[in-house]
Amino acid sequence: MLIVVEPELTIRLADELLMFLPATRRASVSRVACDGTSTLGHLVESLGVPLPEAGPMTVGGEPADPSMRPATGADVRVEAVPRPQPVPLEPGQDAPRFVLDVHLGTLARRMRLLGLDTAYHNDMDDPALVVQANEEGRVLLTQDRGLLRRRALWFGAYVRGSRPDDQLRDVLDRFAPVLRPWTRCTACNGELVPVDKQEIEDHLEAGTRRSYDVYGRCANCGQLYWRGAHGGHLERIVEDATRLLQSVQEGPR
Repeated sequence: MLIVVEPELTIRLADELLMFLPATRRASVSRVACDGTSTLGHLVESLGVPLPEAGPMTVGGEPADPSMRPATGADVRVEAVPRPQPVPLEPGQDAPRFVLDVHLGTLARRMRLLGLDTAYHNDMDDPALVVQANEEGRVLLTQDRGLLRRRALWFGAYVRGSRPDDQLRDVLDRFAPVLRPWTRCTACNGELVPVDKQEIEDHLEAGTRRSYDVYGRCANCGQLYWRGAHGGHLERIVEDATRLLQSVQEGPR
């Protein structure tokens, strides 16, 4: 009996990437069919790993680009994206801009609290998200792996964690952005500008007027802000984020 052996290559994945593989095939070493025409990027994605999550690749120990077509029997190594991950910035820009998918609304508000330019719409579909990310140079954050596989997307990232606290830590650890807390509207992402108390006191409840003297107003939607009932909780979010970024910037000791 004639036995036909399909040509294969070996792909070794970093542990951080195993979460993207189906549970039944979650192994760090995979044997993948090789037809000699598929690109390295296509083969990695065939395992379940979105290309934006794949870091440096090597073939036979030599650096390789995702567009390379590896030969039968090749030994491929795929690392995780390095952290912190650089993002191309425009002149005068000191932190990445972001756009989040419809399932990350709480994360969007927390990122705005920290002063990060964060676009979010609870009714925007996937193609529109990609268009906004590309046109405005925003990093698309999502937990939709299919969205990250869209070839048109210029820069995307998978958000790890199911709780907003964990998601925020993941984003800060990955991008280490410059923070400017209390400078953006958590509702619409507009910039906050100081406003004189006398100018707005007719819009304030009597208790708020008596208790607070420092106010800000969104230059976009007009929302008023002051350190109110939720101030302690929000302060803790800001303090935790600041400590995390300090540890990321200091690096391992």
